[in-house]
Amino acid sequence: MRLDDFNYALPQELIAQFPAPHRTTSRLLHLDSRTGAVSDRRFQEIVDLIAPGDVMVFNDTRVIKARLTGRKKTGGRVEVLVERVLAGNQALAQIRASHPPREGGMLILADAIEATVIERRGEFFQLRFENCSDVFGLLERYGAVPLPPYIEHAPVAADEERYQTVYAREPGAVAAPTAGLHFDEPLLAELRRRGVETAYLTLHVGAGTFQPVRVQNLAEHEMHGEWYHVSQETVDAVRRARAAGGRVLAVGTTSLRALETAAASGELKAGYGETKLFVVPGYEFRIVERLLTNFHLPKSTLLMLVSAFGGMDNIRHAYRHAIAKRYRFFSYGDAMLIERQNRPRNS
Repeated sequence: MRLDDFNYALPQELIAQFPAPHRTTSRLLHLDSRTGAVSDRRFQEIVDLIAPGDVMVFNDTRVIKARLTGRKKTGGRVEVLVERVLAGNQALAQIRASHPPREGGMLILADAIEATVIERRGEFFQLRFENCSDVFGLLERYGAVPLPPYIEHAPVAADEERYQTVYAREPGAVAAPTAGLHFDEPLLAELRRRGVETAYLTLHVGAGTFQPVRVQNLAEHEMHGEWYHVSQETVDAVRRARAAGGRVLAVGTTSLRALETAAASGELKAGYGETKLFVVPGYEFRIVERLLTNFHLPKSTLLMLVSAFGGMDNIRHAYRHAIAKRYRFFSYGDAMLIERQNRPRNS
């Protein structure tokens, strides 16, 4: 696989800068990868595409206000994007500055926070927030919503609600699991009323999801790591559905990656861990049979994942159709429901 195999031309005006007026009023492109057929729907119609006994697996991670601006104590502006909150008062973060801060250096953030640079770890810096016992609380008070780089407006109050799923529970993500942004509580209740089971896992989406792939030969790409947890309750829900002939629908690429990582041994198992799963065409899926996702950036690992799931030719055709029909792309854009051609092997 080559990086250029996953390129496409997208008109700039199709990059959604704001969400749809209401969560469920986005559009839904349905791709049947068995035939390559696509159909245009409204997102509310997803209730007609899922059968009683199917299970939908959602990522309940909660986006934290991970972006902080400030300066070095010695001068010079800095922008900090917290990647992961560690034990105690520490965190891993990306730091943008004209000159990288030194170990032991002090940052003054939001004119209120002192953070010491402990060490550098590759592209990240380990920080210690001084006089702080709750990093999540500190970020909630002083941080800003970390909107993706292709959204051009500064975050406003509405983004604090809309760049968050209605079922977000576990704080730790620096990017939203965007397939879930299309659901509201009445739609979730309607799915359950129709006999669809809903289950949850956690994968804290990292800033690496927006990092470009820098190699042409994809075998040389190293995937960023993300923390996940799959509960026994979710494992049992998946097993029940499959035993009864139902299908497993992953709501978002993050849910898919967590499920497939948790099934790496051949059997879906509960547990915690870090996934660096890099899905490209040729990957053998074990668990997920249907995928709900948004439209993804050219040359991105997420586009590679959906190409593996739906077939490269099918995805190319679907994306050309979406562009011609003026679908809205990326985090605040429209959604796509992809059917796999073959059922995963039993686990």
